[in-house]
Amino acid sequence: MSIADFLVIINDILLRTVSMMYFPHSFLNFTPVCSTTLVLAVAATLISVWFTVAFTFDRFLAICYPNVKAKYCTERTATVIMGIVSVFSCLVSVPWYFTMVAEYNIDNIPRGCIFEQVFLNLTSWAAFELLTISLTMFVPFFLFLVLNTLTASHVLMSGRVRRGFRGRNTGENDPEMTNRRKSVVLLFCISGSYILLWSTQVIHVLSVRVFATPYVKGSDFESVGFMLQALSTCTNTAIYVLTQSKFREQIKSAASPSHPIFLIVKFVKNWNT
Repeated sequence: MSIADFLVIINDILLRTVSMMYFPHSFLNFTPVCSTTLVLAVAATLISVWFTVAFTFDRFLAICYPNVKAKYCTERTATVIMGIVSVFSCLVSVPWYFTMVAEYNIDNIPRGCIFEQVFLNLTSWAAFELLTISLTMFVPFFLFLVLNTLTASHVLMSGRVRRGFRGRNTGENDPEMTNRRKSVVLLFCISGSYILLWSTQVIHVLSVRVFATPYVKGSDFESVGFMLQALSTCTNTAIYVLTQSKFREQIKSAASPSHPIFLIVKFVKNWNT
């Protein structure tokens, strides 16, 4: 999930927003390039969102159905699911490439990307756009609420049952319930931050698409929604750093001088000298 969030920052923030604002005459402003960047940004957003959904569902199975944990909550299953989500997200994002046309031409080179207005009158495009919005916002919202509610209720119920069996006055800690509570806290931090930070964007889309509120491009409400949506891509990594010791160990090992990336950089520097 952290890698997927990092891809959103690269494609949606750096390559699209920052480059268009501060480097309007760079090669990133060529129409084919900025159209490709749009596709990558949409795909990265979908991947980031559905990786979070997959994590939530994995924790739901592991906590509520421990009998199937050993069979389904494995590294192999996670790899397959991540591959399917990545391929599907890329395929769904491809049509956005063909919606962009050149804003102007310099020396017969198309530059800039604007939305082709003819798509606004197509029923098929309206259905596709609704599908994309649903996959990015509405369906994940619903799944987060349902899965988190079921997981939390299961932990509370099982905690009462275990306390009843162990006795209220034993004074002993229950390691199993401690691990479950930690998992629930992590689960609510990740999915809860997504819900809070995406709420403004969801309200904006609903007001424009459902309640027919006049759309004002670049309005403050839209800008705040985009800012919070972009901020949501940074929260997962921060939560992992604060809560997961194994994740911190992996970051430290990746930053060590013996990591293959640093060895390759050192080899290139020695080769040039």
